[in-house]
Amino acid sequence: MMVAAAASARLLVTPIAPSTSALHRLPRRIRITTRPPPSSSSSRSCSTSASPLLTFASMDAPPQGYRTNVGICLANPSLTKIFSASRIDIPSAWQMPQGGIDAGEEPRAAAVRELREETGVTSAEIVAEAPNWLTYDFPPDVRTKLNARWGTDWKGQAQKWFLFRFTGNDDEINLNGDGSEKPEFGEWTWMTPHEVIEKAVEFKKPVYEEALKHFAPYLQSDPTASSSI
Repeated sequence: MMVAAAASARLLVTPIAPSTSALHRLPRRIRITTRPPPSSSSSRSCSTSASPLLTFASMDAPPQGYRTNVGICLANPSLTKIFSASRIDIPSAWQMPQGGIDAGEEPRAAAVRELREETGVTSAEIVAEAPNWLTYDFPPDVRTKLNARWGTDWKGQAQKWFLFRFTGNDDEINLNGDGSEKPEFGEWTWMTPHEVIEKAVEFKKPVYEEALKHFAPYLQSDPTASSSI
């Protein structure tokens, strides 16, 4: 496995104010600051219509029986498009980075770590944090597969979502990550919010819609996009 070159990360944390192509195959810092929300005239609206067959909840705290997890919405420097990658094990499944929160780890620290581990990215700033935990159930076959792998019995995942703005160049993105974990993704691209939701697996779509609804005030309209949410 090719290991991404080590890069030093500078962390500058300030409070968050309340208030989104070509494919790149396996080709690589995090400066955490915050940004005030832009005016509503430049924001993108986001649909939150979800299929009634999909289990989804927004909660103040993660419920019992669910794996605590972070979701990472990595936007490009212009805040017009979002990083999405296809899974190595299921090439048709595209998703934003995510990962479990370690014992005693704060969600924000977990998001910084997971972003680095899965994409190699350390040049980024945290723009916003979704206020609630977004919870979804695993479909039965996915639940069986993942719990067998983890040795657990989770019903699903309770996720805390963060919007990051990428401040580096595309060649920093390395799907081998920082070399500390087995790669999960085979290729990646920048997508519009609509495309991110459209290409996500069905059971994650409601969570993606809700997360992007929270981040919509910070995302900029892309004049080249043919559709929006």
